[in-house]
Amino acid sequence: MQLFDNLHKAFSHEPFTARQAQEMAHLYSWGPVIFQVCRLMIRYGILDLLNEHRDGLTQNEIAHATGLSNYAAKCLLEASLTTHIVLIDPETDKYTLAKTGWFLLRDQMIRADIDFNHDVNYEGWFVLDQALEQGKPVGLKHFGDWPTIYEGLSSLPKDVQKSWFGFDHYYSDHSFDEALQIINANRAKHLLDVGGNTGRFAMRCVESNPLIEVTICDLPQQIGLMHKATAGKQGAERIHGVGMNILDEANAFPTDKRYDVIWMSQFLDCFSEAQIVSILRRAAEILDNDNRIYIMETLWDRQDYVPAAVSLTMTSLYFTALANGNSKMYNTDDMTRLIREAGLEIETIHDRIGNGGHSILVCKKSK
Repeated sequence: MQLFDNLHKAFSHEPFTARQAQEMAHLYSWGPVIFQVCRLMIRYGILDLLNEHRDGLTQNEIAHATGLSNYAAKCLLEASLTTHIVLIDPETDKYTLAKTGWFLLRDQMIRADIDFNHDVNYEGWFVLDQALEQGKPVGLKHFGDWPTIYEGLSSLPKDVQKSWFGFDHYYSDHSFDEALQIINANRAKHLLDVGGNTGRFAMRCVESNPLIEVTICDLPQQIGLMHKATAGKQGAERIHGVGMNILDEANAFPTDKRYDVIWMSQFLDCFSEAQIVSILRRAAEILDNDNRIYIMETLWDRQDYVPAAVSLTMTSLYFTALANGNSKMYNTDDMTRLIREAGLEIETIHDRIGNGGHSILVCKKSK
C-alpha cells in the first residue's frame, strides 16, 4: 500500500499512551450522540451566538437568545463543554467558543459532512452489519425500494437530495478548475463524461473551453436532471446526453465521436471491483493510442492528513449501507490493479487536486 509520508507515520506506529487510548475509546462509544450534539449546536445557532459574543454568554442568555428551554441549553452546553466544543469561565459562568467549535461552525467541508451523515446516512448505518454480511445496501430501504441509491436519487426527499448533492458537489467542485487545466492542456475537442450526473463538470468544461463538446453518459433519470440543470445556460448546446445503465455489460460506450478524453470523476468508487473492470474495459474499447482516460478519485492512501483518510474510509461504509453494498473509496494499489486488469496502464498521476485531496490518474491503452 502506497501511503503518503504523514499517513505512513500515523498508521504504522501507536499514536496514543494507554490513558489517551482509553479516552479515545470512550469517545468512540458515545460517537453517535456527540455527532448529534455538534449538529444541534449549529442548528440552534449556539455556535453562531458564541462566535458573535467573544466575551461569552451565560446559559440563561443562550437559552433566551435561541428560544430553547434552560434544560435543553444546559444539556447541549455541558455535552459541548466535555467534548471541547465550548469553554467556560469559572468566575463568570460564561461560555465561549473553543477552537473545535469554531471549525464546526466555519469549515465548509465539515458542514457538508455533517449534513450528509445526518440526512443521508444516519438511519441507514443502524443496519451496517446486515449490509456488510449481505453485500447489499440494506440501509437504503427506509428511503425506498431501489437496488442502489443512484436509481433513487431523483426521488429522495428534498432535504436528503440537498445534503447528498451538497456533499458530492463540495468534494468535486473544488477540484474542477485544476482538473480542467490538465485536460485543456491536451486541447481536447470531444470529452465523454462517464457518470456526469447533473452536468456541473460539463458546464465548467464548456465555460472554460469555447471549442469543446461534452457528452454525458449516465442513467436516463440523471440525464433528465442534467438537461433541467443546464437548460438556458451559455454553452449548454454543446452538452449532450446518452442515457444508459453503465453497469449493463451489454451497453457499449458511444462511438458517435472520436473522444479525445474519457472523464470519470468520483465515479469508479461507486462500483465493485468487477464492475470497475467492466466499465474500464468498455472505455478502453473506444480508446485509440493517442487518447486518454482521466480518472479523478480521492484515493484514501494518497491524503496528506489523517482526518482526510478517516473521512474517506468512513465514506466507504456509506457505500456499503446505502449506496450499493459493494463499493468503497479505493487505495492506489487496488485502483492500479483494476486499471491493469482492464487492459490499461497509468501514464501519469496528478496529486493534491482541489481541497478534497483528489488524484487524477491519466490512463492509456496497454501495449
